[in-house]
Amino acid sequence: MPNATTSPYTRGDWGFAALVLAALVLDVAFRELVWPPVAVLFGCGLALAALVRRTHPLGAVVFAFGGFAVLELVAFAVGSEPVELSGGWVVLLLAYSLGRWGVGHDVAVGVAVLIAGVAVIVSVDFPGIAEAVAGVALVLMVVALGASVRYRNAARAQLIVQAKLQEREQLARELHDTVAHHVSAIAIQAQAGLFLARSSSLSGATDALEIIDREAARTLAEMRTMVSALRDREREPAEAVRRRIADLADLAAGGTDALRIDVALRGDLANLPPAVEGALYRVTQESITNAQRHARLATRVEVDVIGSATDVRLTVTDDGARVVPAAVRSGFGLIGMTERVALLGGTLSAGPNPDRGWSVRAVLPRRGAEA
Repeated sequence: MPNATTSPYTRGDWGFAALVLAALVLDVAFRELVWPPVAVLFGCGLALAALVRRTHPLGAVVFAFGGFAVLELVAFAVGSEPVELSGGWVVLLLAYSLGRWGVGHDVAVGVAVLIAGVAVIVSVDFPGIAEAVAGVALVLMVVALGASVRYRNAARAQLIVQAKLQEREQLARELHDTVAHHVSAIAIQAQAGLFLARSSSLSGATDALEIIDREAARTLAEMRTMVSALRDREREPAEAVRRRIADLADLAAGGTDALRIDVALRGDLANLPPAVEGALYRVTQESITNAQRHARLATRVEVDVIGSATDVRLTVTDDGARVVPAAVRSGFGLIGMTERVALLGGTLSAGPNPDRGWSVRAVLPRRGAEA
């Protein structure tokens, strides 16, 4: 059960707020501030704005830019020096936060307040046309930077969702074909059993019923797996090639003189559900493809499949130069593999080996998600 008291603020939020407060303490200790009580209160407000910049970006921008603009106008009206704080740099962080975490109408209002605030500040203490234009451009550029990061992250999140949905749809199509196969076998045996029963061949009818019982049990198991792989939208099932454990040996034929592929099948690998066999083939195929594309200086890819009474373990390892994880983070094949294995109740991990090369490890229960 999630903790209801979990704070929405990260260590980074608290860190930025602490930096603003630290700058305020230094100002109070070593500088002669104009209107000290007002400066201290406003500095504390800037620290609070830095803390809530992600959850309330519009409010943070309105307070900071509006506050500086009001202080500039009041100082100009009474003929006083403006309030200057070392923590004033936080306005750029808040402008970035507006583009990064603001939504729709809030961004438009925030940009309007931001431009108005900068316009008031440069009008009261005009630094020159070039400096004024540069100041406005800098602030708008920071907002645009935040917006670009936001849209890039949103696009990547959408691609991840699409990769997962594609893997679910492919799995659902394979399961559709498998269940149809079992149901067809049940129908054939039922017809044979009825014919034998009417012909007074009870032994033959009993055999047919036993086959029906086995096929029905396997069908129910596959149906339970299918439930976890239901698609959001139904589509016409496309014809898919059903892959088996024996097909893994064919992947070794994709090797070359420069990159050898070895496949080893060990243990109990008989009578695996088609969904599990298909997942093993898919993960192996994707892992070998990734090794061929990304494993620098690799000479060998080893595929090891071990079956036991409860699960099947797959390991795909290459001996290429060690890959920095960030270099493969942009791909979505790994996301699809992880989704497929998870739907069947298994786990998948991938990462660099201690010495060199890259490994993909998957563990699948023999009976899929039912296990």
